[in-house]
Amino acid sequence: MTTPSFSRKRLRGVSLIESLVAIVVMALGILGIVGVQMRTLADTQTSVRRAQAIRLIEDIGERAKANPNALANINAYLTGFGDAPSVPDCSSGCGPAQLAAYDVAVWKKTIKENLPLGQAAIFIPPAESALTTGQRQLGVMIAWRENERHDADSTFKDNTDTTKILDNGEWKAGAGDTACPDKHTCHLQYLPVASRCAPYSPGGVTSYYCPGP
Repeated sequence: MTTPSFSRKRLRGVSLIESLVAIVVMALGILGIVGVQMRTLADTQTSVRRAQAIRLIEDIGERAKANPNALANINAYLTGFGDAPSVPDCSSGCGPAQLAAYDVAVWKKTIKENLPLGQAAIFIPPAESALTTGQRQLGVMIAWRENERHDADSTFKDNTDTTKILDNGEWKAGAGDTACPDKHTCHLQYLPVASRCAPYSPGGVTSYYCPGP
């Protein structure tokens, strides 16, 4: 029995529609997989950047420990997000304050080179800022930009809130260099500045520093 020509044409049309539907479904599935991979990659990058920030904060902490008079020169470590200090010349020896300035300048340069739009601030925590003596901690905040788009209202997607500072047992919003810059992701840590006696020989003259509180 011969199949009518109109039936064969209709069957061809149905097969074409099924093929188009299958292509569309496959394309949507591929786009979904790509979207998940991109989201995973972005999350992985955020974790990597934060790990880098933690290591950089540990670096400035170790530099302060190596300075034999860091506690007595604690203010030499203070720096704002917008500061770009030049690296002092310590080829012929530096005093404790100069060594602190050298460490901060090299450290900030390293942050700028290793984090996207990286910047950092070091400040006296609010709980200790009113003290004339006895300041023993530094607040260190590193900021960087993630590879993320802006939302429709121009608010950065991952603008992490790290502006709250512990002030006399109460969490308060930070300001200035104690607040995370707008449209940046930040990591904040507090570092104790140790007091110790150690020999130091700038210019070949050995001195012993025993900084007090």
